[in-house]
Amino acid sequence: MTQLFKQSAAGLRMLLLLTVITGVLYPLAVWTVSRLPGLEANAEGSVVTVNGTAVGSELIGRDPVASDPANDPWFHNRPSAGSTDALGPGDPKTSGGSNKATGNADLVAKVQERVDLIAKREGVDPAKVPADAVTASASGLDPDISPAYAELQVPRVARVRGLTEDRVRALVAEHTSGRGLGFVGEPTVNVLGLNLAVKAQG
Repeated sequence: MTQLFKQSAAGLRMLLLLTVITGVLYPLAVWTVSRLPGLEANAEGSVVTVNGTAVGSELIGRDPVASDPANDPWFHNRPSAGSTDALGPGDPKTSGGSNKATGNADLVAKVQERVDLIAKREGVDPAKVPADAVTASASGLDPDISPAYAELQVPRVARVRGLTEDRVRALVAEHTSGRGLGFVGEPTVNVLGLNLAVKAQG
């Protein structure tokens, strides 16, 4: 009986210790680190607000839908594999790729459909449509596009919004991030930030 009591007491002490470490100290340490300058916005989801109202996240791409597709004033994200339509928008509550190989007939047909739709929307030859415009990212919620895809959309956005192409290109440049550490990855353009900047122009 004494041995059982000792073992139970040791187990209870271990339970209390681990509860304090994993249930109090560890969460508190993570929360404290997340409050450090430069990390707080990321910890809170990098929410973008306009006039005190949340309009999206810098980290989650959600393709805008034009009220009049014939006069589309928005820059668009990459397509989402989870979207029912070829170009989206995807559902930001779920994410994931199609997991289809590059030779999959359905994927090849979907990519060609996207090429045709984007070429028609932008009024360009299908050969000028960049790869990231027609292929979904692994998450399907990529917030960024390539500078090439942004450039493809400049004439349309400038025309619909009544801006000069040079002005829109300047906004694209302002929202373009370079390679990480100067050599990792490729330059990217944040679509949400760019659309908000273009909208602010009138």
